Amino acid sequence: MSEDITYRQHRYLLMMAIRTICFALAIILFVNHAGWFTAIPAVGAIVIPYFAVIFANGGREPDNVRGFMEYRMNLPAHRETPGSSDSGNGSSQQD
Repeated sequence: MSEDITYRQHRYLLMMAIRTICFALAIILFVNHAGWFTAIPAVGAIVIPYFAVIFANGGREPDNVRGFMEYRMNLPAHRETPGSSDSGNGSSQQD
């Protein structure tokens, strides 16, 4: 398990390093008036963190499901109360 966590941490740090390089490159290209070429590393700097977090959080799934049971409320069975029927609501029509 610790090897999996270490692998995911290294992959996250590598992706964030690439993001930092993209961000710096976007600033350099913007200052030098490179036009649309500035957008390529800028988009990388914006999109990479999303994928870095997704890849960092997606790892081994637990082998067993113990502790991950669905919560079910223990409610008593529904019973009709006396007087709750529709016959006593006074809505009968007369001819």
